[in-house]
Amino acid sequence: MPIWNAEYESMTRPKLKELQLRRLQATVGWIYERVPFYTRAMDERGIRPKDIKVLEDVGRLPFTDKTALRDTYPFGLFAVPLDDVVRVHSSSGTTGKPIVVGYTRGDIATWTELTARVASAAGVVRTDLAQMAFGYGMFTGGFGMHYGLERVGATVIPASAGNTERHIMMMQDFGTTVLVSTPSYALYMAEVAESTGVDFSTLPLRLGLFGAEPCSEAARKEIEKKLHIVATDNYGLSEVMGPGVAGECECACGLHIAEDHFLWEIVDPATGEPLPDGEEGELVITPLTKEAFPVLRYRTHDITRMTTETCECGRTMARMAKVRQRTDDMLIIRGVNIFPSQIEDVLFKIEGIRPHYLIVVDRKHGLDDMEVRIEVAEEVFSDIMADMVAFTKHVSDRLHSVIGLHVKVTLVEPGSIERTAGKAKRVLDQREDGC
Repeated sequence: MPIWNAEYESMTRPKLKELQLRRLQATVGWIYERVPFYTRAMDERGIRPKDIKVLEDVGRLPFTDKTALRDTYPFGLFAVPLDDVVRVHSSSGTTGKPIVVGYTRGDIATWTELTARVASAAGVVRTDLAQMAFGYGMFTGGFGMHYGLERVGATVIPASAGNTERHIMMMQDFGTTVLVSTPSYALYMAEVAESTGVDFSTLPLRLGLFGAEPCSEAARKEIEKKLHIVATDNYGLSEVMGPGVAGECECACGLHIAEDHFLWEIVDPATGEPLPDGEEGELVITPLTKEAFPVLRYRTHDITRMTTETCECGRTMARMAKVRQRTDDMLIIRGVNIFPSQIEDVLFKIEGIRPHYLIVVDRKHGLDDMEVRIEVAEEVFSDIMADMVAFTKHVSDRLHSVIGLHVKVTLVEPGSIERTAGKAKRVLDQREDGC
């Protein structure tokens, strides 16, 4: 598969480091002069743009997190006047004020280039028909991937999110070859297709580009099996760009991060201190080419690890492991730290469990209580109570062996857990203080 922009994606690491330093120095100067929030933060640390002399000096700069973005709502972190902003996106704001991000015309051009790289690395070519099942509202996923796919030359079907039966009809009638969606929505599509007698193996669909939520290897295999496609993962977040930060190539051995545009660090999530190469920790990103909404050392809360070994595909950009955990997704149940991804990894390995589950957390009589509701295949249900009890105990025991905690397991019928065209809701925390 040809590399979309080999000049940058395959540049030597010494040249890459030189480019990163120049761009970091320019970005720090741009931010210091134009964003009062960062001017104050850097002054408090006693650092000026001229003090950035080597890449390692990024560690002297202040971190940024969502609190800062919400405190400066809506445009307090913009580095250009609104007259120069051609697009505004935002988060959903379900936990308070949304995070608002802006783009200049230059930012849009950069964004398009980066999502074109992701699409091309995944295997999209100009003869493809790409069907978008991302929303086109304030969420960055729809517009972000749309322009990159067009840049590659593919024909884009902007179907947007929802109306699954219509999506499947268009796949049949138009001859869609590429699907762009969340992994959980792809699985729901397979479910709807099966219920309506549509066989994906008879469709031209060959490739999936999935993002916006974690996708385990078990989920990937399930998608590939049910949709008869190659499933690829990509990564991005609105705070630093949107989709286009990183994506898988055909080797499927990590997501290539666009290092010419993003300087990454892996830090200890508790202390913020840098960790050695290859060690797992929290991903911190500093965009190097953003104009309207540049940020310094953004703490993603995503747990991953990096490798800088050259990939067999020829790209020299570092590869990040799939994000399976977020520090802010961690549940503390009776003093035990539990990540939803741990639950999913167990469930997806048990025969008869469908890829839909819900973790319900509550507090009863002053103690934390966790229930895992799982959908199971119809053949699992039995009129023999002993068989049902044995299956439930088997699941509970498997969970206990991994998370070290006994939790209630409830079997529910197929289709009873809510589906969504957006990010799947995996946790329902009903504790009053949410902790």
